[in-house]
Amino acid sequence: MVAPSKNRPTRDQAERAVRTLIEFVGENPDREGLQDTPRRVVKYYDELFSGYLYNPDEILSRTFEEVDGYDEIVLLRNVRFESFCEHHMLPIIGISHVGYFPSERVVGISKLARIIDVYAKRMQIQERLTAQIAQAIDNVLAPRGVAVVIESEHYCMSTRGLHKPGVNMTTTRMLGCFKDNYECRREFYQLIANKK
Repeated sequence: MVAPSKNRPTRDQAERAVRTLIEFVGENPDREGLQDTPRRVVKYYDELFSGYLYNPDEILSRTFEEVDGYDEIVLLRNVRFESFCEHHMLPIIGISHVGYFPSERVVGISKLARIIDVYAKRMQIQERLTAQIAQAIDNVLAPRGVAVVIESEHYCMSTRGLHKPGVNMTTTRMLGCFKDNYECRREFYQLIANKK
């Protein structure tokens, strides 16, 4: 866990800010249905943005060296995530495919899913999210290669502005052998396309 910033507002200050937003939209924050809303929103924000509290290096630090010479792709497909666009604070909801070619160590698959969540549960843009996941795995595991593909819908595009629901954005980050070797990259894409 990472200690929160010293400049972080108090819970009471955050609840007052939510109350102000309720008033800004023209509602009465003292109305029965809205009285507990500031508390609930702040509690919800604790969950939505919990990624700031964790150090990805610590999550990935527990590895296993006893792999009996395993030297093929390790892949997690279709890992659902929720994030928030830093421009409008609206949801980004999608799936992530994360693969790596181990060098000498592997990590538990739950740790890969947690790394996705640590970075997703921050204010994000999808390009940065993709790069951060790949770089964290590369930094700690030092594998022969890392591949990350993210596909998601951005609610800032589907629920406001252009109002284009159902549009998906895809971003990729290839490191090591996935970047340099066409066959490695092709195998990764074949594996994530396999619907079985």
